[in-house]
Amino acid sequence: MKSIRNSAVRFFLSVGVAIFIVTFAMISVEARKHHNSRNKPHKHLKGKGSNGHSAPDPAENIPAPAPAPLPYHGSYPAHSTIFDVLSFGAKGDGVSDDSKALLAAWKAACKVSRAVVEIPAKFEFLIKPITLQGPCMPHLVLEIDGILLAPPQPGAWPKSGLFQWLNFKWVHDFTIQGTGKLDGQGSAWWGPSGVYYIQKRFKHIPDMKPTALRFYDSHNVTVRDIKIMNSPQCHLKFDSSSGIKVNNITINSPESSPNTDGIHLQNTKDVEIQHSNIGCGDDCVSIQTGCSNIHVHHINCGPGHGISLGGLGKDKSAACVSDIVVEKISLQNTLSGVRIKTWQGGVGSVKNVTFSDIEVSDVKYPVIIDQFYCDKKICKNQTDAVAISGVKYDRIIGSYSVQPLHLACSNDVPCTDVDLIDIQLKPSSDDFRGFRQALCWNSYGKSQAPLLPSSIDYCLRSESGSVKRIARSHAEHSCPS
Repeated sequence: MKSIRNSAVRFFLSVGVAIFIVTFAMISVEARKHHNSRNKPHKHLKGKGSNGHSAPDPAENIPAPAPAPLPYHGSYPAHSTIFDVLSFGAKGDGVSDDSKALLAAWKAACKVSRAVVEIPAKFEFLIKPITLQGPCMPHLVLEIDGILLAPPQPGAWPKSGLFQWLNFKWVHDFTIQGTGKLDGQGSAWWGPSGVYYIQKRFKHIPDMKPTALRFYDSHNVTVRDIKIMNSPQCHLKFDSSSGIKVNNITINSPESSPNTDGIHLQNTKDVEIQHSNIGCGDDCVSIQTGCSNIHVHHINCGPGHGISLGGLGKDKSAACVSDIVVEKISLQNTLSGVRIKTWQGGVGSVKNVTFSDIEVSDVKYPVIIDQFYCDKKICKNQTDAVAISGVKYDRIIGSYSVQPLHLACSNDVPCTDVDLIDIQLKPSSDDFRGFRQALCWNSYGKSQAPLLPSSIDYCLRSESGSVKRIARSHAEHSCPS
């Protein structure tokens, strides 16, 4: 009897072990199936673009690497769940419309903490204008290792998509990263034919071109390591957002592409932009009204129009910009170096701005304050102006091709507390035919050697109490203290 009982026990133990082994094996197989879209090699297109030709090379016309570039930071959050767009029906052939697949992957990932939306390498995904909306669960990542392509012709863009291509709205604790690129395929928008087509098709739409990548009302957002190229207009825009970090990205479009700002900030605060290469047809970084606590450093800019605050105060509007630090910047063959530009007739203030450790090479105007900014042949003279105060230029070194320093402040509202420290600028060629003298108009502050050309030393006027009172009176009514 005892031997029979022991045999029964051994039998049931053996059955239990067998069941456990089979169950474990099934779980392992399912786990591999869940991740196989990331781990197995994909059949790819061998670098073909949407028109069958070789895909554009993002290395063309890219400036030299920025000083001390940071290493690649791409990594998934711990215990992440991956949502590969191929698993949601994307074709990845650069021709089929994969917008619905991306949106479906986004909506599924949005519900899961630490999720990753994967754009896999070696594929090209044609994406029409789309809004990826939050709020989502925290620590969502969009991993772009492949190529996202915008519609190549203006006629393929719906009326609702004329403002932006990829629109991120109400996202928090969100990261875009990867080794891939976003190609706005904007060349058709840059010529007169693209503008004419839009105006003819949408009679009540002004001269509007899409931004490639836009964030609206989003917070604690990181964009790193990706490439953005050939946007119809601005490449990367942050509007009404905060807690923004941009790191180690490349932006590239031809010098001749109009209004293709690299990074555009508007009504956005607490921003750090660093260690990036930007070449475009307009401002490498544009800081507009409503921006504060902005730190821009270790940027290579060129071609382009430099690093700009403004234009501010257009159409008699109020502009408030404060606490801006721009440092360790290299600019090559740009229209301007570091610039503040405002329209006549505006109100508000620009204050507490520092430009330091700026290296310029063959830059037309390395240092500019222009309070007579006008994008037409003639603009009406107006008395009001955005008040500019507390601007420091410290160690601006290199070569210029037109004029070393141009400070043209308002006739009625002077620039005050302007510091010029260690400015050393030489003509960029021996047969230079530009202006060797610095210009300072209605600008007050102090200068400190070394200063080259020597005209910078007596460019600024000494301040008085009445001058400061005039400037403060124009600023206090429009901007919070």
